[in-house]
Amino acid sequence: MRTIEWKDGTVTTIDQTKLPNRTVFLKIKTCNEMASAIKDMKLRGAPLIGVAAAYGLALTAYHSKAWTKESIMKELEDSEKILKGTRPTAVNLFWAVDRIFKKAKQTLGNAKAVSKKVVDEAQLIADEDVEVNRRIGKYGSELVNDKDFILTHCNAGSLATVDYGTALAIVRTAWEQGKQIKVFATETRPRLQGARLTVYELKRDGIPVTLITDSMIGYIMSKQLVSKVIVGADRIVRDAVINKIGTYIISVLAHEHNIPFYVAAPTSTFDFTHDSRNVVIEERNSKEVTHIDSKRIAPKGTNVLNPAFDITPLKYVTAVICEKGILSAEEIARKPVAQRK
Repeated sequence: MRTIEWKDGTVTTIDQTKLPNRTVFLKIKTCNEMASAIKDMKLRGAPLIGVAAAYGLALTAYHSKAWTKESIMKELEDSEKILKGTRPTAVNLFWAVDRIFKKAKQTLGNAKAVSKKVVDEAQLIADEDVEVNRRIGKYGSELVNDKDFILTHCNAGSLATVDYGTALAIVRTAWEQGKQIKVFATETRPRLQGARLTVYELKRDGIPVTLITDSMIGYIMSKQLVSKVIVGADRIVRDAVINKIGTYIISVLAHEHNIPFYVAAPTSTFDFTHDSRNVVIEERNSKEVTHIDSKRIAPKGTNVLNPAFDITPLKYVTAVICEKGILSAEEIARKPVAQRK
C-alpha cells in the first residue's frame, strides 16, 4: 500500500505521528493543510515530502476557480511560498515544487490546461518515486551479503517515500533475494522515528530487527556486531551528506571500526549547487527534547538545542546508492559542478 495517494482532489496519507499504536489516515484537501502536515511531521522523509509538496500544488490547481493562466499561476506562486517555508533542509521539497512550476509555466492555454498539467505532473512524480526506490533496492542489494547485520538510523523505509523506501529498499530487496540478514535500528531521538517507524516496518515485513538506543552504537560496533551501515539522506551536497541528527556520529564510528557506511537516496536528493556551508539546518521545537508524548522529562526552563539534521563529510561515506547506480564518494567529489545531475 502506498504511503500517499491522490484521488479526485483529495490526498490521503498516513499520520505518522500516531504510529505504531494506531493507523490513522489524513484526508488533505488544501495546500495549507498539506503544509501543516509537512511542518508537523505528520508525514516526513525527504522523498515523501517532495511528493507531498507536489500534491500540495496539485490541490491548489485542482480546486482553483481561475479562468486565465495568469490567475492560476499567481495562486500557485502563493502556494509555493507556503510549501517552501515548511522545512528548509530536505531538498526534495524544493526540487518537486520547482519541477511542477516549470511544467506549469511551459503549458499553453488557460487555467484548466495548467491545472491538468500540474495534477498530472504531481502524479508522475509520485509514480516515479516507487520505481526509483525499486532501483535503489536492486543496486544496493549487490552490496549486501548473506548473514549481514545492518545498522540503520531514523526511518528511510516505505513511510519516508511513496513506497518501498531507500535504505530499507536495500534491506527489503536483499531479504527478498533470500539473504538471511538482520537489522539494528536506532531509536533516533528525539522523535523516535527508528523505534516507532523503522521497527514497525521491519516487523510487519518479517525482517529480523533489534532496537537499540542511540548511545549503544559504539558498543555494538566495538563488539563486531555490525557488518554495514545503510542510511538515507535529506540532502547530498558537494562535500557532505545531510541526514537525521546522529548520522555524523555513526559515520565516524563506522570509519573507526572499518565498517562500510552507505547512503541510499534518489537523485532528487542531490544538490550540487551548494556545499555544507550553505545548507540551512532546521531547528525544531524544544518540546521534542523536553517531552515524550506530552510528558515532561526535563526541568522547566531547561535550555535546549534541537537541530533536526547533521552534516556527514563525504570522507566518511563509502558510497552513495541512487537509482542510477552506486557512486563512490570520490566519484561524486571529482565531478565538475555542471555535471552533477
